[in-house]
Amino acid sequence: MEKGKVKKLHWIYLGIFVLAGIWSAVDAYGATLWILESLPCTIGILLLVFTYNKFRFTDITYTFILIHFIILFIGAHYTYARVPAFDWLSEIFGWGRNNYDKLGHFAQGFIPAMIVREVLIRLHVINKRSWLPFLVISVCLAISAFYELFEWWTAVIIEQSAEDFLGMQGYEWDTQSDMFCAMIGAIMMLITLSKVQDRQISKIRES
Repeated sequence: MEKGKVKKLHWIYLGIFVLAGIWSAVDAYGATLWILESLPCTIGILLLVFTYNKFRFTDITYTFILIHFIILFIGAHYTYARVPAFDWLSEIFGWGRNNYDKLGHFAQGFIPAMIVREVLIRLHVINKRSWLPFLVISVCLAISAFYELFEWWTAVIIEQSAEDFLGMQGYEWDTQSDMFCAMIGAIMMLITLSKVQDRQISKIRES
């Protein structure tokens, strides 16, 4: 593929991103909350667009990045404590809270693990492959920890919408469980998709 040419699949993904963003913004629970919750999507898509010609990820990584964006857009539309499907699941499983935020934090480990792993491999950041899982999980935990700090700082500033933005729902160990979900997500990615990602990286190197 020519360096400046955009792959058709990536145009499709960009279109899906735009449609998901529009759906998320229309009749969202709160304008301020929507901006805050969708901010990672805005930052993420800008980074991907501006670095596209310099570093293109494998298709599987782009696919899961899009899935992560959609998860974030859903949370931004309803707020994480009010996603209807998870209210329904809460009734079935007897959960005391809406656990959509835990899915979000699982994805916050799973998808960044794919991104970090691919960057470390393709840019030859480390020589010993045995260090790769440790570094991937460590970076994902650092990202999760920073996001928790971001939530705290933002909640202090916005005050009136702090409870909705934090999404703790009265659970005192919410921060720790969020980071735990991210760690599990990173580990699950390494276990399930490392070989698939390796094959796609090999194809890029051969092309």
